[in-house]
Amino acid sequence: MDYINLDYKPKKSELIAEYLVKPAPHVTIDFAVSQIAAESSIGTWTTIQTMKPRIAKELSPHVFSIKRKTNNRFLIRIAYPIALFEKGNAPQLLSALAGNIFGMKILKELRLEQFIFPKEYLKGFKGPLYGIQGVRAITKVKERPLLGTIVKPKVGLDPIEHAQVAGEAWAGGLDIVKDDENLTSMSFNDFKRRVKKTFEKRDMIENLTNEKKIYLPNVTAETFEMLRRVEYVKSLGGEYVMIDVLTAGFGALQTLRDNSNGLAIHAHRAMHAALTRNPGHGISMLALAQLLRLIGVDQLHIGTAIGKMQGPKKEVKTIFNEIELPAYVSNEMVQDWGNIKPVMAVCSGGLHPLLMPQLLKIFGKDAIFQFGGGCHGHPNGTRAGARALRQALDAALNNIPLKKAAEERPELRQAFEKWG
Repeated sequence: MDYINLDYKPKKSELIAEYLVKPAPHVTIDFAVSQIAAESSIGTWTTIQTMKPRIAKELSPHVFSIKRKTNNRFLIRIAYPIALFEKGNAPQLLSALAGNIFGMKILKELRLEQFIFPKEYLKGFKGPLYGIQGVRAITKVKERPLLGTIVKPKVGLDPIEHAQVAGEAWAGGLDIVKDDENLTSMSFNDFKRRVKKTFEKRDMIENLTNEKKIYLPNVTAETFEMLRRVEYVKSLGGEYVMIDVLTAGFGALQTLRDNSNGLAIHAHRAMHAALTRNPGHGISMLALAQLLRLIGVDQLHIGTAIGKMQGPKKEVKTIFNEIELPAYVSNEMVQDWGNIKPVMAVCSGGLHPLLMPQLLKIFGKDAIFQFGGGCHGHPNGTRAGARALRQALDAALNNIPLKKAAEERPELRQAFEKWG
């Protein structure tokens, strides 16, 4: 079968996938893309007697765009009939469009870049329970970015020490404290005891500061255990849970979304670079972010464009726009999210107070800025680090140069001494 039709106009009911393709030596691009289309849908490597004309006619995908890029790479687009996909089943979508095709010898490299989901497919998913406006309602912060930290060191503290660090960060002015991605329930830091002690500290700091404070416990675990942890967080008055979405898996995430008991979901993207970092092979962070918005996380780590983590500014900004806007155009492909709520972007990784003006310029006010070492690494400790962050944000929002603001704010001045 010939799947290539460059005159084909995709139907609004079809699901579109965009790939970056580099054929193996001596393999033509036409043959390569035809095999991608076949293997990801109804075809196989040889002619088969069971291929009925009805199946070929109704379920055949169409390669409708092939554009040469650089270094023998081609950007291709394939339109798939919606009947090829089970509604509301994210793992099945990936099994088809990011499955066997990555193992084909005819390909040197392959990267899944992005999707366009038709309205009918969107209806099978819930999307975020809260989204940006819901997050603002929970946190009671309306007109500025949210500021957060991750308890450091990542692991090693006992529950009481963990709660104490969280309390210092909240007392210094931060809105959010979260567990790190590899802190679950350890021999030295039991999940239930940590969460109980940290919520007790949260309640105390809220009474002292008259500000809403948020704790994000990491519930990542085997699915049934994860749901038990969700129930425990809810019983203690929590509003959020955090999950490592890729290591837990898309099926587990869908289960969590369906059984979140009214809690918002904070998505950490641990392990994403194993899929996203190679610009010619794997799955882009944009495609993963689209799936995560579809399933329904309320907050998602997207990178910083600055700081310690890899991620070009243009790419990070594209992801930001895709998850936060009701519709977005990427590579001339328009994703209209319909009734799927926007996701609040989380920026973290190697950030400190002096980067606040750049963060605000890149991402604006609808974002969460998280500082781990950039808070706890302050010369005077966590509370001073939190104050320096709040001081830097206040100055940046009022267009006051940080050096000028630091003249009257000792915590910010000390941040300059360390990171300036």
